Amino acid sequence: MADTITSPTESCTIPVTGMTCAACSGRVQRTLERTAGVASANVNLMTGAATVSYDPGLTSPGRLVETIRSTGYGAELPAPEASGEGLLDAQDAARADEIRRLKRKFAVSAAAAVAAMAIQMSPLGMSPQTGTDGSAGRWLLLALTLPVVGWAGRHFYTRAWAAFRHHGADMNTLIAIGTGAAFLYSAAVTLFAGWFEARGVVPHVYFEAVVWIVTLVLLGNLLEARAKGQTTSAIRRLIGLRPATAWLIRDGREEEVPLAALRPGDEVLVRPGATVPADGVVLDGESHVDESMLTGEPVPVSKSPGDPLIGATLNRNGALRLRVERVGGDTVLSRIIRLVQQAQGSKAPIQRLADRISAVFVPVVISIAIATFVIWFDFGPSPAYLHALVAAVTVLIIACPCAMGLAVPTAVMVATGRGAELGVLIKGGEPLERSHRLDTVVFDKTGTITEGRPAVQAVEPLPGAGDETALLALAAAVERPSEHPLGEAIVAEAERRGAAVPGAVTGFESRTGQGVVGTVAGRLVAVGNAALLRGLGVDPAPLLARVESLASEGWTPMLVALDGAPAGVIAVADPVKPASAEAVARLAELGLEAVMLTGDNPRTAASVARRVGITRVVAEVAPDRKLAEIRRLQAEGRVVAMVGDGLNDAPALAAADVGIAIGTGTDVAIEAGAITLMRGDPLGVVTAIRLSRQAMRVIRQNLFWAFVYNVIGIPIAAGVLYPGFGIQLTPALGAAAMAVSSVSVISNSLRLRRFNPGGRS
Repeated sequence: MADTITSPTESCTIPVTGMTCAACSGRVQRTLERTAGVASANVNLMTGAATVSYDPGLTSPGRLVETIRSTGYGAELPAPEASGEGLLDAQDAARADEIRRLKRKFAVSAAAAVAAMAIQMSPLGMSPQTGTDGSAGRWLLLALTLPVVGWAGRHFYTRAWAAFRHHGADMNTLIAIGTGAAFLYSAAVTLFAGWFEARGVVPHVYFEAVVWIVTLVLLGNLLEARAKGQTTSAIRRLIGLRPATAWLIRDGREEEVPLAALRPGDEVLVRPGATVPADGVVLDGESHVDESMLTGEPVPVSKSPGDPLIGATLNRNGALRLRVERVGGDTVLSRIIRLVQQAQGSKAPIQRLADRISAVFVPVVISIAIATFVIWFDFGPSPAYLHALVAAVTVLIIACPCAMGLAVPTAVMVATGRGAELGVLIKGGEPLERSHRLDTVVFDKTGTITEGRPAVQAVEPLPGAGDETALLALAAAVERPSEHPLGEAIVAEAERRGAAVPGAVTGFESRTGQGVVGTVAGRLVAVGNAALLRGLGVDPAPLLARVESLASEGWTPMLVALDGAPAGVIAVADPVKPASAEAVARLAELGLEAVMLTGDNPRTAASVARRVGITRVVAEVAPDRKLAEIRRLQAEGRVVAMVGDGLNDAPALAAADVGIAIGTGTDVAIEAGAITLMRGDPLGVVTAIRLSRQAMRVIRQNLFWAFVYNVIGIPIAAGVLYPGFGIQLTPALGAAAMAVSSVSVISNSLRLRRFNPGGRS
């Protein structure tokens, strides 16, 4: 870095145009990193953007734009009011414009290439045996090639010159040198054929090869641009969840307005079957809202006045009046989109390998091409200079580092996008890569393995005390004035069962640490522990055996007495999530050990762990001790993920190799952890790890084939097969191979769009 940044930094994202390979993005990034005031820079070839953290006291976004332009690439600051979605629209519009231009250039080049081939095969073409015929053909070929070089392929040469002026080299350099050498030689032979013939040089021309090279490279660029567009489909689907308009209530009238016109404080009508336009609070009406697109919960959530609403969710069966609280970039959906965009623009650590190789790759290739020319010229068969020219040009063309530069970012973009569709927000290439090395997953208990809210597990009346529903109704009546979570669970269960609560409680008394007492419908009801019953003169002995049995399950038994006699037991516990056991089992299948940390007592912790299949449990752990437990596991050489609610587990989440926050779309947990599970489902941990492994497999495949392509292709282009087999590649075949390599890397990455979370790794 140019400076050690100590003051607060700001961040900006600057679109960069003209980058075509890893050498391009690498040069822009190195220049930014050397700029005074820049703390860090990340230039992503796939997204065509530079994300820069900088000290506003030393530099500014405007100066950073000028720095990027000084490297020979285009840069423009987005409009200040532009949202993340607006930037995506601009990016898509720019890509569509690029595709249109490439289509036109490819069409012209392809037509010229076909015409050039026809001329070469016609009587106008040169005789390969004598080289004395076809003077008219040479002039026709020159006329065909000029618009291809001067217009369709002009950007290769202008960008190569810009790179040269800034002491750099990239893919355009290789194409420009290769085709430029072939074109200039052919033009000289055409213009001064007599001079060459007088010196015994056969006037061969390579206009056809130049045209075909430019055509094939343009085709590769076109296919690449189209494939890049597919990598943003996940974000597009997220944006598509929002409605285009909203029904604004103004002066008692309903008015349909564009979504962008909404402001905090506006009142909006959300009709049955309509999508909620923004985040806010229900003012009037009752309905059920499908929030599955954000939280993954399949059951619609009941909404009534005072309840929050999330934008992009679906109102099912009742009209709601909504007061808007957050719009635009402040909504939950916009925050999710922003996180996905940031993740797609980040780099995985493995990208550094490709970047280091790309930094020296082009100069090495140019050196190989020069050596190839010299060897062929000195030792090749006659005409040696022609073989030397063809081999050197083919080396330059076949060695374009496009595939190498695309190998990692394409996979990161597609994988993080697919994760977002599945409710797993992976915040960048680094956590995506690190997750594949995990061997230990540490779960917080409450709210992660369990639901995080108490619920009644059993109601067991003694004989003669009435049925379960009657006992539950009386207990709920006396617990209703209580604010204790266990009492709330009893009331909620009575409501769920439709138990008729017999009137209001009188003489209500709450005894701290024991329970509650009150009179309901003329009957004295007590709900609490054994100490409460003894204090009322009630012998709890008939209930104690069952109390012990229920407590051994990790449940909290609450004793009920009616009119001075023991009546039954109600057991309350934090229920285990339905998917927890399956998640632990599938982690074991992947070779990972699950560990549970909890502040609960050992008996409850052991009971929960036994039900989900976890064998390693650390109980009675205070929040500050969770951090120490994570570090202890890491000291054992383990690669650890911490799974928690993203709030009280924040220190442990930060210390873990990968922090995985369990949360919903309305939770602050969206901002916590390297990975956020939007659906609150522990199976999301399995999905994240499997997706990481699949993505790393694809990245390794991409890098392997990109490297192997060059390791094999460059020597063949240089002519190593010629002495033994008489095989020498033509520049046009080299261009075709280069185009195929780039498209194959992107196509391989796009397979991640079909990732199945229910499969096996």
